[in-house]
Amino acid sequence: MSSHREAPGILKDPTADNTDVYAFVTPNNTVTIITNYVPSEAPAGGPNFYEFDDTVTYQINIDNNGNGRPDVTYEFRFETTNTNPNTFLYNTGPIDRLDSPNWNHRQSYTVTRISDGRRRTLARRVPCPPCNIGPRSTPNYSDLADAAIANLDGGGRVFCGQRADCFFADLGSVFDLATLRPFQSLHLIPTANANGVDSLAQANVHTIAIEVPIDHLTRRGRVPTDPMDSKATIGVWGAAYRQKARVRGYDYGSRNVGPWNQVSRLGNPLFNEVIVPLAQKDRWNSVGPDRDSEFAGFVAQPELARLLPVLYPGVFPNLAALTADRADLLAILLTGIPQGLIPGFQNFTGPTQADELRLNVAIPPSSRPNRLGLLGGDLAGFPNGRRVTDDVVTIELRAVAGATYPLVDPNFTPDDAVSVIEDGTFNNPGRVLLDRFPYIGLPYSGYDVPAAS
Repeated sequence: MSSHREAPGILKDPTADNTDVYAFVTPNNTVTIITNYVPSEAPAGGPNFYEFDDTVTYQINIDNNGNGRPDVTYEFRFETTNTNPNTFLYNTGPIDRLDSPNWNHRQSYTVTRISDGRRRTLARRVPCPPCNIGPRSTPNYSDLADAAIANLDGGGRVFCGQRADCFFADLGSVFDLATLRPFQSLHLIPTANANGVDSLAQANVHTIAIEVPIDHLTRRGRVPTDPMDSKATIGVWGAAYRQKARVRGYDYGSRNVGPWNQVSRLGNPLFNEVIVPLAQKDRWNSVGPDRDSEFAGFVAQPELARLLPVLYPGVFPNLAALTADRADLLAILLTGIPQGLIPGFQNFTGPTQADELRLNVAIPPSSRPNRLGLLGGDLAGFPNGRRVTDDVVTIELRAVAGATYPLVDPNFTPDDAVSVIEDGTFNNPGRVLLDRFPYIGLPYSGYDVPAAS
């Protein structure tokens, strides 16, 4: 998955587990940034439904000077309250509004902007919507969710709450030794099904989404119009923090004490999942992007690139012969793409190697988005930021297999199979998206989604 089960430590702490990060330019000179948490929520998750954690500090970080450290941070802290101490139920009747007396277990949050050492509260005690339980408990769920979109002081909007997971991947095939089902139609591997199976087709997540003016994020507070401007690119990542110690009391209560430690982070999709070795994944989650030069060797010589020719004998001869460091992947994932490699495009942040989702804010949204982003000739798509429709699994598999290496070595010819590598789940008809903020669709309800058999 993008970052749903990427490291042993955070796997045991789902409310702090950052599953995906999206960043893309939106209308009226704004940028929308989305971070998702709590992986693989089963819609029928009662009676204690999923939620954010009051003991976690969630952050969206923006680096606008290329040093791998945050220059602007949006911090989210949550507070949970029970209104009825005498019921085991999440709700005792229909929840038809955000202040419904029938809703027992509810959350609100505060948003704080941190920049230049100064903290500014942008929104306080904003209500989250309830989880989508079903037609009797949460009728007119769309209206409930829309009511939870709030304005930020100084401009912008925010939403925090449950949504449908919009990440799509055939996890059953990818982690079965990269058995890509669509390759069956090419008779490259003996599988029974040529269509990808979206493993997250009816799973929910908890979303933190902000839409903010571009000049709130860029260096010197400007709205760049020239894509070649060095100040046009920002680096984005999400992170979660817990206090160092938890003290348990005799009454089964507990309190958290000590300094805050980072327990999860995410910039580019699949970085920790597929690039970082298992033994170092927990450490990667604990350090900042400015320390990512420690992991650059795994980008320069990715294990998956060595495995593909072994798993598919005779299919990737050119990739098998490629022994040089992967300067293309080092640029895409750790520094951004410099000028001169792609006409009219760059998202270079400088020489500091850091896993950040880099977005050139001077490139407007595409009128005809291509799911393959830059590989499909769409300069507004991944790895220039990441839209909710970008097919990042297919893009990254093709890149690792050699599709992007001609950018740094024009004499290299990718193997014929590279252009047909597919995850095969892009056209999942059940995936729910919106054409407006917060763009990720309404969560699946527990009543409507059947239990797994």
